[in-house]
Amino acid sequence: MKHLVIIGTVFPEPNSTAAGKRMLQLIDFFQSEGFRISFLSAAAVSENSFNLNSKGIKTFSIKINDSHFERLIAELNPDLVIFDRFMTEEQFGWKVSEICPHAMKILDTEDLHFLRKAREMAYKQNRNCQENDLVNDIFKRETASVLRCDLSLIISEFEMDLLMNHFKIDQTILYYLPLFAEKTSPGRTFAERKNFVSIGNFLHEPNWQTILKLKKIWPQIRQKLPDSEIHIYGAYASEKALQLHQEKEGFLIKGRAQKKEEVFGNFRVLLAPIPFGAGIKGKLLESMEFGLPSVTSSIGAEGMKGNLDWNGFVCDDDFDFVEKSVQLYSDENLWTAKQKNGFAILENRFQKGAFISQFSRRLKEIENNLENHRNKNFLGQILQHHTLQSTKYLGKWIEEKNRY
Repeated sequence: MKHLVIIGTVFPEPNSTAAGKRMLQLIDFFQSEGFRISFLSAAAVSENSFNLNSKGIKTFSIKINDSHFERLIAELNPDLVIFDRFMTEEQFGWKVSEICPHAMKILDTEDLHFLRKAREMAYKQNRNCQENDLVNDIFKRETASVLRCDLSLIISEFEMDLLMNHFKIDQTILYYLPLFAEKTSPGRTFAERKNFVSIGNFLHEPNWQTILKLKKIWPQIRQKLPDSEIHIYGAYASEKALQLHQEKEGFLIKGRAQKKEEVFGNFRVLLAPIPFGAGIKGKLLESMEFGLPSVTSSIGAEGMKGNLDWNGFVCDDDFDFVEKSVQLYSDENLWTAKQKNGFAILENRFQKGAFISQFSRRLKEIENNLENHRNKNFLGQILQHHTLQSTKYLGKWIEEKNRY
């Protein structure tokens, strides 16, 4: 049985983040391919972490800049290593290359961090993101990780196009693999649902800024729909978030949702005026699964709908956002048509079956020609050589320093 080692930034929390859900989808895929799996992380297990042992996965706690990792990875001797986000590849990739040179290395980007950071900086400076903003320090680090790995998983078609066509990264080391989603039953009807909803992990800066934007927009919606409320769910609600709770205004901070049906099954419209970010928005996919139309921004819908119509409206202007939110909430025929749009997006763009067979074949192609695959990625070979020299000895210096 082949052995997969996953090195995670954190232990996955599928009920807290889309990244956690993504990791479990990858785990399910590799188990269906016959891999046994070990999961390593330098983070602590939280009360919200998924119980990986329930899937027969061994978990290990590791430390950064600690020689214990070298002994552990040599003992595990994996055939394949997945780095969850570029930061784990930076810390542990050179050790994997040195100790397990024949292990295939895959980077799961989750989303392009450099893109999200560039957009965040521009947003907080009250301007549009420019091309020059993208080439930041995180871009250099993240792109170097992409080049050092045998394959990088890209979650968004927009990001795939950005890497291939703008930054000219070789397509043979990139692979488009989105979040998977499935259409469920339409659930409750228009008449059986009421109120607006929003959801997002409060620790994630784009989600926090989305809530602040909703706080600004909500009074205008409430004025037109005085009996309506907005319920805002999310893990790790901070004190500053809880202070936004105003029952008289119908602006309710609810904290962590215990069941998805609680969020997506009972409400009529999901609001997500996401001001910056990257990747695929898990909450928007899940809203489609439960037949919940949404109003979001261009960045929220980015890379999701292709040439299809959105399951609601995409608005970047506040006035337009308010008008379309009220319209979608009030018009049953429009709401039903938009719900069907969401099901069409899921059916045509995010079905698991449309991706896993081809992904399996691509992995086997690389595995069977790993040396040739690496030799063609000459920039990656150059970066790998210099990283093994510079990062290795910096890491060893820190290890030695930590002993005293």
